[in-house]
Amino acid sequence: MPWDEWEQLKAETAARQSPSMRLNQVAPAPGGGYSEDLKTDKRAWVKAGEGVSGLKEGVTTALTKLETGQAGLGDGQGMQSAAAQKDLYDSWKKYLGDVSGRCEALGGLLRKSGSDLAKTDETVEQDIAVLAKRYTDTEAVGGQAKEK
Repeated sequence: MPWDEWEQLKAETAARQSPSMRLNQVAPAPGGGYSEDLKTDKRAWVKAGEGVSGLKEGVTTALTKLETGQAGLGDGQGMQSAAAQKDLYDSWKKYLGDVSGRCEALGGLLRKSGSDLAKTDETVEQDIAVLAKRYTDTEAVGGQAKEK
């Protein structure tokens, strides 16, 4: 099939589609920049933020159990397995601390989004991008596969 014929078929198909078939965009509202059909519930945003922030409690509990299990090991010097365990512990302690911080920060952002519904999508995306950059995952410690 020649390229021109393909383009013509696509144009004809697009012309036959009704506006309700366009799923990737909302029809513009007459005379304004918003749609009367677009509604949000501030309480839903606040509740979502509280739920995400609430995850911090479970992470803090896990971190406490990790610290308790690590007690008595000492500095890990003199024994290879103890040193490896300390490295692993330090890695997980940092990771869980970051997860806890991420839960609190994202929960706060969601709660605030519910109150500040005047923010643009781009502003919220930028706020989330800042969190993603701030809370990058930790590098793997030990246990790296050796090449054969």
